Amino acid sequence: MQIDLTQIEGMVAMVLLPLFRVASMLMTMPMIGTQLVPMRARLGLALAITVVLVPVVPPMPAYDGLSVRMWLLIAEQILIGSVLGFTLNLLMETFALGGQMIANQMGLGFASMTDPANGTSVVVLGQFYLMMVMLMFLAMDGHLVVIEILVKSFDVLPVGHSPNLSSLWNIVLAGSWVFSAGLLMALPAVTAVLVVNFAFGVMTKAAPQLNIFAIGFPFTMLLGIVIVWASLSGFLGQYESFASRILQLISDMVQEAARSG
Repeated sequence: MQIDLTQIEGMVAMVLLPLFRVASMLMTMPMIGTQLVPMRARLGLALAITVVLVPVVPPMPAYDGLSVRMWLLIAEQILIGSVLGFTLNLLMETFALGGQMIANQMGLGFASMTDPANGTSVVVLGQFYLMMVMLMFLAMDGHLVVIEILVKSFDVLPVGHSPNLSSLWNIVLAGSWVFSAGLLMALPAVTAVLVVNFAFGVMTKAAPQLNIFAIGFPFTMLLGIVIVWASLSGFLGQYESFASRILQLISDMVQEAARSG
């Protein structure tokens, strides 16, 4: 069997171009793209997913490693995959931000720890919410949904389609609802603790000799923990609402880029 250079280039293009999109998404998405997963493991997973996707993705353009067009195609795949993975991070950061707001209001803003996944310092309550979201993400097959979206992206945005990349960034910037979503999640607990602090303020005004710091601080912290425990019953509903909005944002992003390309 004889294989010439053209056939080798075609086989390289079939694997190389999808690999850049798959690998860039795995490097930036939650859990898989964290520091806890070794780089070799992520690369091996990207290769495995790419090998499975190659038979079902649309035909790849001709490969020419020395052409400027090929380098632009590679850059496009990296950008598309990175945007998909970054958008998924919005889901995790929403709950981390909500935990930060609640912790600051109940007096636990100083209780921080190092997040082993990202290497940053976050409050304990935010880390607790983040761990719960990750477990729900895996338990509800969120990783499989992400792979399904990735496969559909090759049909909607095939390699060589030349999408309007500015539309990708505009839709991602529209995901700035992270702050409002985190505030919506933390609003019940923050409001309850605020009412308690207001009541202690009235008590201090009525009885100035009362040591508000000795009584109010531990009571506020204890009440905040009780409120967090009581709000866990609605945590699943909040996760489903935010997750569906994130997935819809990704779908709209890909569709808009395909229409404007």
